[in-house]
Amino acid sequence: MIEFLSGAVTVGYLVAAGFFVRYWRKTAERLFLIFAIAFGLLAVNQALAHVLSVVSEPNSFVYGLRAAAFLLILVAIVDKNLFAGEEGLVSRVLRRK
Repeated sequence: MIEFLSGAVTVGYLVAAGFFVRYWRKTAERLFLIFAIAFGLLAVNQALAHVLSVVSEPNSFVYGLRAAAFLLILVAIVDKNLFAGEEGLVSRVLRRK
């Protein structure tokens, strides 16, 4: 039963990522792109946790993927709200490279 639920959660994350990619293509809003990447990371996190049979997720490297996804969501929200009328923080960071 846990395998089914793990797969369902993974598919749910992938569907959410797909919706955000679609919204990003329509609007070119980087918030949607960052959300899509974050939900993709959550899907990979869920799949790896199941495939590797992680017993204690907070003590494994897989937990880092979840933390990175939530950090990306936080950065996207802050970027959208603080830099609404100008070039966003994420664009400035990516342009420097």
